Amino acid sequence: MKTAIAKEVKEEVLAKIKSGESAATLAQTYGISPKTIYGWLRWNTTNKVSWIEHLRLKKENRQLKEIIGVLSLEVEKVKKKKLR
Repeated sequence: MKTAIAKEVKEEVLAKIKSGESAATLAQTYGISPKTIYGWLRWNTTNKVSWIEHLRLKKENRQLKEIIGVLSLEVEKVKKKKLR
C-alpha cells in the first residue's frame, strides 16, 4: 500500500541529496524506499533539450570524433617512425 509522503519531507530529502548525502542513508533515515528517492530525482531533474541544441551537440560530437580520429592516426605514425 502506498502512503503519501509530505511535500516538506520530500523537499528536505532532495535538498540533502543535493548537498551530498547518499540516497540509501536518507531512505533508511526517513523510512522511504531508495527507488522512490531516485524517482523524485529523475522527475525533478529532467530537462527538455531543444531540437536546435540537440543538432548542435550532434554536430559538435561528430567534429570531436573526427579530431580524435586524426590524432589517433598521427600517434600511430609517430609510433611507427620510432620503431624504425
